[in-house]
Amino acid sequence: MTSTNKPNPTPASAARQLLPLTVWLCPDDTADQPTHDAQPCQGPAHRAPQTRTCERHLGTSSSGLARHLITTTTDEHDLIAEAFTSNAATLRAAAELDRRAVACVPHFPLARHIGAQLREHLSHEQLGRVAMRPCRADQMHRGIADQSGEVALVVAAPPTAGIHIAEPKPRQARGSCPACLSDVLTNSAFRSQTFLSAAYRVLRPGGHLAVVTTARHHHGRLIDPAPAIIREARKAGFRYSQHIIAVRVPVQGDTLLIQAGPGSIGQLRDIRSRAMPPAARVHADICLLTRPGGSDQGGRR
Repeated sequence: MTSTNKPNPTPASAARQLLPLTVWLCPDDTADQPTHDAQPCQGPAHRAPQTRTCERHLGTSSSGLARHLITTTTDEHDLIAEAFTSNAATLRAAAELDRRAVACVPHFPLARHIGAQLREHLSHEQLGRVAMRPCRADQMHRGIADQSGEVALVVAAPPTAGIHIAEPKPRQARGSCPACLSDVLTNSAFRSQTFLSAAYRVLRPGGHLAVVTTARHHHGRLIDPAPAIIREARKAGFRYSQHIIAVRVPVQGDTLLIQAGPGSIGQLRDIRSRAMPPAARVHADICLLTRPGGSDQGGRR
């Protein structure tokens, strides 16, 4: 056999390195059809109320974004944990990609709603790969203590700092968002120090924490929680690995296809309105943080 001077190729996963900045095209594709709470049928007059996740909580995590995160940072059969869970997107994507996943869902009505979504789209075998634990995000090290140090990826889309969530009315109207109720009733505020410490404890060495944030205007000022999260994460022992811009609307050529909702259309048509123009959710920022250790210093292990 004659020898050549060509270098031997190496597997992509072993040579993978994370770029400092990257852009992902992952339009929101999380479908959340109205579901009925699982209760005994008592006739049309006693039909259970329909529930649907609101636009804000649907936008925290989509199937497209979850798939990008999972395939970039984990391998098959790895364990994924989700904090601040508001919909079924991450659990569903993990199960379909042959990963195991556990989500922190402290409010039972929200867990029931997510469970209904999962049963609608996953097979019995896939359902066996996912689970929900009744704990807050800052208590995840206790809620999944049996798998502490084994998690390859923690996905977190915390509430935007500084935005107050209104208290719910005593009786919720038909179609109330279960994630909004969970935020209020379980006091699911973003406690950066305690949450980051909890995430660090459940991750394996070399594991990743993906924090999904969105800068937005509130009371006339721009709120961008990413810089503060990165500072606190470094104090907790994390290494800041990558910044990802996730484009969340479809792209056709050089055009972003943004679809306005009925409320936004009405505001645009009201020429007397002095309010700011309606804001469209075009992208999300992902801070990818790494727990030091392990054989891979940039990508999958």
